Parts: sequence; C-alpha cells; structure tokens
Amino acid sequence: MAFALLASVQFVLILAMSVLNVVLPDIQREFGLDRAELALLGASYPMSFSGLLLLGGRLSDLYGNRRMLLLGTLVFGASSALAGVSTGLWMLLVARFLQGAGAALAVPAAMALVRVVHAEPARYARAMAVWGGLAASGGTAGMLLSGVVASSNSWRWAFVVPVAVAAVTVAVAPRLVPEGAAPRGGRLDVLGAVLATTGIALLSYGLLEAPERGWASPVALGTLVGGGALLLAFVVTEARVAQPLLPLSFPASPRRAMALLAVFLGAAGITTIFFMLALYFQEVRGYSALETSAAFLPFGLALVVGGLSVGRLVQRFGPRAVLVTGLALAGLGLAALGLIGTDTPYVGAVLAGLVLFAAGTALVFAGSTVTATTDVPQDQAGLAGAVVNTALEAGPAIGLAVLVTLATGHTRDLEHTGTGTASAQASGYGFAFTVAAVAFAAAAVCAVFLLRPSPSSDGG
Repeated sequence: MAFALLASVQFVLILAMSVLNVVLPDIQREFGLDRAELALLGASYPMSFSGLLLLGGRLSDLYGNRRMLLLGTLVFGASSALAGVSTGLWMLLVARFLQGAGAALAVPAAMALVRVVHAEPARYARAMAVWGGLAASGGTAGMLLSGVVASSNSWRWAFVVPVAVAAVTVAVAPRLVPEGAAPRGGRLDVLGAVLATTGIALLSYGLLEAPERGWASPVALGTLVGGGALLLAFVVTEARVAQPLLPLSFPASPRRAMALLAVFLGAAGITTIFFMLALYFQEVRGYSALETSAAFLPFGLALVVGGLSVGRLVQRFGPRAVLVTGLALAGLGLAALGLIGTDTPYVGAVLAGLVLFAAGTALVFAGSTVTATTDVPQDQAGLAGAVVNTALEAGPAIGLAVLVTLATGHTRDLEHTGTGTASAQASGYGFAFTVAAVAFAAAAVCAVFLLRPSPSSDGG
C-alpha cells in the first residue's frame, strides 16, 4: 500500500507535465495568448521542476523524506487547484511554476522512501524497475487525458486528477508511509542551489526558444550562454564547498553516467514522439484532437504491459541486459517511425514504431533506474532521486530542441526544392526520428561495454 501510494504520486507528478499538451490551443483562445506566451506556459512546469530537483533532493536528505514528500505534495495540490480556477495568463503561469516546485520537492523524497518500504536488495531492485516505468506511463497518461479533456467543455478539468491524488496523499501518507531516514540537518549549499536552478531554467528556456527564433538570435543565444555559464559556475562551486548540493563523484561513475544517459535518451524520445507525431497526425493527416490522443493508446498499452514485466525481467536477467535490449528495441521503433510520409497507413510503420518504442522504453527506464540507484547510501537516496529525475527532465528540453531544429531544417530544405508543405513536414519528422534511432543504437553499443556485470547489480 505504501509503495502504491508513492508510485501514484510519481505517476501524477509526471502526468501533470503533459496534461495540457492537447488543450493548449483552447487556453490560447480563451486568454488571447501569442505564440511566445503559449510557449512560456508550456515550459513553466518543466522549468521549475527540473531547476529545483537537486535542491529538493538535498532537502529530502537533510530534513526528512516523508516531511518533504508531504510538503511538496501539498504545494503541488494547492497550485493545481489554483491553476484550475485561473482567470488569466499570469495566474496560470504562477500556478504551473508552483506545481513544478512542489513536484521537485516530492519526487526525490518519494523515490528515497521506496528504499525504506523495500529495504531488501532484491525487492528494492524489482521495485525500482517498476518505478522506472512510471515516468513514461505518467507522460503518456497525461497525453491521453489531455485529449479527453480537449473534447469536454473546459481545459480546467485537466487539474481534477492532480488535486485529488494530492489530497489523498496528504491525508493518508502520515499513517501509511514510514518516515525514512531521520533528519540529520546540515548546511544547505545556497549558492549551488541558486546557480543550478537559474542555470537549468535559462538553458531550458534557451533550448525552447532556439528552434523558433533561431540559434543565433539574441534571446536564444543569450539564455543559452548565460545558462551554460551558470552551470559551469555550479560545477566549480560544488568542487570547492564542504557540503555540496551535488557531490561531483556521484554522477562520475561510468555505470551511473551510462544509466543517466539512457534516462535522458528515453525521455527525449518519448517527448519527441508525442510532439512530432501529434503535429503529424493533426497537420499532415487531419486527425482531430481526440483521434490524435486515441492514436497514442497502443503506445500506452505497450508501456503498461512492459511495466508489468520489467520487475521480473530485471530480477532474472539483470539491469544490464534489460537496458541494452531496451535501447535496441526503442531504436528499432524510431527507425520504423522514420519511414512516415503523407499517406503512411497507421496500421503499419506508425503502429509498429509506437509499440516497439514503448516496449523498449519501459525496459530502458527499468534497467537505468536500477543501475543508477544501486549501492547508493540511504543518506543520499534523495540525491539519487533528484539526479535521475534531472536527467529525465533534461532529455525533453535538450533532445526535443535539437530534433525539432533538425526536422525544421530538413523541411525547409525540401520546401525550397518545390516539395509540398505536407510532404516536407512528414519527411522532416521522419528525418528527426531516424537521427534519434542512430543515437539509441550508439547508446546500446556503449552500454554493452560500460555496464560491466557486478555481483551487486547484475547477479539477479
């Protein structure tokens, strides 16, 4: 019961990120937003979420896992209710930023508490394999829910589920979830927190604006350079302070670095598929919002089926084999999606690509989450959760920006040669999927060599 509650929290906090995807045009019409304001609204939740995750993980380790879980969920629930009754852009923006902040406090704490609930190593590995698939499932559920909401009378219904889950969690968690590691206090790396949060936020915004404005535009270039400089200053600071927000040795392990790269790629791939296929279905194929959401249903079903089996697969074959196989399957799925055109039938390359990628991603997140959290001390469990989820958030920001730029450039090149708009768009999306497939294949090869079996992790 405790694990189910924690998993529900993780699921809904990720769901909240994508729950507005399909209904953004409705919000745009109601509030009279321009394209830049709409982009800022779409980025507000992930920007605050990703920027504050390291701070949330550190607070969880210092001041108590359950305490931060309850505080973060309370902030998330209250801001979800505020979003549902928003009367204008700025009210909704503030609510979405606060949602992300609450999620950044709750997610590392929830992940740390899984180790308390399942202390025995084999059970913990199996639980973390299931946990790894929650992000993909939550993102998919948010996309499907967004489509259902789009067919209702108001986009405000999108916040009912987050409010309900937050209320239940705050009510029952004190009785159902153990406290976790005792609060140990300590000095908080305030400078590191400011540098990391501001740097990630600027970099995320720059990556969001670059495909639209151009990589050399003052806004994109300024925010990218500024964000990169702040993150470099963060690394220098962490190497010098006595109690860093992120000990640099933590992500430096080759095994953990490979696992984080896999999380990054999996998250980037899912976001790219949601974004580009949603545009492909509606702009090239003429699907409605509800039909677009329904087209992703097999993707969600494949994730569910994969999620039900990943625990046993990790236990039997080890996270290394599961991760490598997942990267290969996901790469095949992306390669299939690379074949799309203006008249590609859904039952064919599109459906096969969606199912293969979903099954592969379920394995990727399971194997990488187990690998990244194995042998982490309990007093760094919150840090582990924060780092894994930071990689999860960096994937959509960086990966999507790069792939959108590639797709846009390929489309424009074709249009200049006289190719029709619809055909050029479909080819651009296909080109981006093919590039992503190559990245997954390369990662699978790297994982074979970097994830050497060890008795503590791959012994089943």
